[in-house]
Amino acid sequence: MQDHDLDLLIDACRIAGRIATSYAGKTAKRWDKPEDAGPVTEADLAVNDMFHAVLRQARPDYGWLSEETEDSTARQDCDTVFIVDPIDGTRSFAAGDPTWAHSVAVAHKGHVTAAVVYLPLRDKLYAARKGGGATLNGTHMRVSSQKTLHKSSVLTTRPAMKDSNWKNGAPDVDFNYRPSLAYRMACIAEGRFDVMFTFRPTWEWDIAAGELIIAEAGGAISDRTGRPLTFNNPTPQLNGVIAGTPLVHRDTLDALHPA
Repeated sequence: MQDHDLDLLIDACRIAGRIATSYAGKTAKRWDKPEDAGPVTEADLAVNDMFHAVLRQARPDYGWLSEETEDSTARQDCDTVFIVDPIDGTRSFAAGDPTWAHSVAVAHKGHVTAAVVYLPLRDKLYAARKGGGATLNGTHMRVSSQKTLHKSSVLTTRPAMKDSNWKNGAPDVDFNYRPSLAYRMACIAEGRFDVMFTFRPTWEWDIAAGELIIAEAGGAISDRTGRPLTFNNPTPQLNGVIAGTPLVHRDTLDALHPA
């Protein structure tokens, strides 16, 4: 772990934005991954190649975990690891929608220490360093002041709002959706929404950067059972994620059926 990791991530994300936007979303070559693992485009792979070259050259002793790189047990031998989603929201990218993001983090002994979520087409760069607060385009940000899940503004998917997930049926909230998980988390840190959640097994690269950004903006975050998130696990998946203002986060956990 080095003091200038965040600067490295920011510089790499700026380059990634230029690469990704050089591909026209709808005309970028696209195909589906095996086992219904979702779509990938030539832009995802080009950005992944750049991240790998730039970040590993700068920090050759760091491990590597990326959605677009075949996983290796070698990262388990590293105290510090890059966790990368080259393009989070590939479907949006391929459709020509601007709500996709580059999501990059550094995790040291399981805990994220530097993080960036960057949306080139919205000119939004969210960043955080452990103990240094969270920023949007260089300006510090905080989560909202909402105190209860009731009437809060929520970022999630329709299936998460099924009555069967909740002890007393789905709560009365203002439902909203953004396709990129990383962007949903950044929106919570920005204070635009009060809580986000997903109850499905969640890949580390989707949420590692957002985890630190929310925490440094004063939010609370856990898996769907309330356990703290740790990263660089042998199987890089977590048991869902709930993130929001501290009181709404607690309210959400209390309202859910046990997983």
